[in-house]
Amino acid sequence: MKLDRKEILKALETITIAGEGKNMVESGAVTNVLTFGEEVIVDLVLNSPAMHIKKRAEDDIKNTIHKLVSQEAKIKVNIKIEIPAKEEIKGKTIPGMRNIIAIASGKGGVGKSTVTANLAVTLAKMGFSVGILDADIYGPSMPIMFDVENEKPISITIDGKSKMKPVESYEVKILSIGFFTAPSQAVIWRGPMASKALNQMIFDADWGELDFLLVDLPPGTGDIHLSIVQSLPINGVVVVSTPQAVALADAKKGVSMFTSESINVPVLGIIENMAYFTPEELPNNKYYIFGKEGAKNLADDLQVPFLGEVPIVQSIREAGDYGRPAAMQSGSIIEGVFEEITKKVVEETIKRNQNLPATEAVKITTMAGCSAVKK
Repeated sequence: MKLDRKEILKALETITIAGEGKNMVESGAVTNVLTFGEEVIVDLVLNSPAMHIKKRAEDDIKNTIHKLVSQEAKIKVNIKIEIPAKEEIKGKTIPGMRNIIAIASGKGGVGKSTVTANLAVTLAKMGFSVGILDADIYGPSMPIMFDVENEKPISITIDGKSKMKPVESYEVKILSIGFFTAPSQAVIWRGPMASKALNQMIFDADWGELDFLLVDLPPGTGDIHLSIVQSLPINGVVVVSTPQAVALADAKKGVSMFTSESINVPVLGIIENMAYFTPEELPNNKYYIFGKEGAKNLADDLQVPFLGEVPIVQSIREAGDYGRPAAMQSGSIIEGVFEEITKKVVEETIKRNQNLPATEAVKITTMAGCSAVKK
């Protein structure tokens, strides 16, 4: 008895592969059917390597052909596994949001939020429009650093929709979970709840036109980081570390996460905080309390830019506690330090944006004019 190929295909159209809606012929899973008398060979491509799916598909093919075509058929099923390439994590664009920079650290206590606050006010002094999203859900500090602890975002109506208006301080727009909780209240949330709160602050807010949105991430690597890169098209990340070995080891993990294939967010550079201490009475002396040039060496090893070093200065701590970032102190050492670092951040952002595809077209066109415009 000679088997009819058309009859075989018609029989296979009655089979659906587990997890798929279409039958195996319509879906393209059956790539070829050959008949030689009573023998039939079915070539099948599956998207899952799971053994139970492979076994079920093979059994279904044999049972169906025996039932609908011929009980005498000798059937061989060749199964090939082709796993689809992972879809890259991409965020939704926000109209008017030109550059989104995440500020990260491998571990807590390295001054990431302090650096974020001072970068923000320095960008604002340069003439850029700036916002901060305080994404450190479990330890929000921006309300304190900008002296707006008692402020609350107000609700406004935009195009018939209710939106949050960010709190503004020193020409920087700020949204933080700290505005919605009491200072002594701990945020005891699982990952999905924290992610939902972040999405509301991102997409249910009237940020307006921003040249830069700085996202102050929690320390480490985890749910919040993944939620941010899935929610927002991050232009790049700045990693903050101290020079000591334990901080550098964690900073290296942070860089690895952002440069991984699935996330693929470029690292604009590394900033070394608490780089050295210079006593006021000995202005020419530098004491490397936590080690010397650790973050600079890490940047060299990882082949990412080194954006600069911030010394240990008492005024930085005092300014943060009093709610006025230290970079606002005109003529101070810290003002000069953050001006240089901020310029490098802007320069690295420009370099990054020159390589962006047109579909994600946001680009700073000039520093001299302090403008950031769409491509």
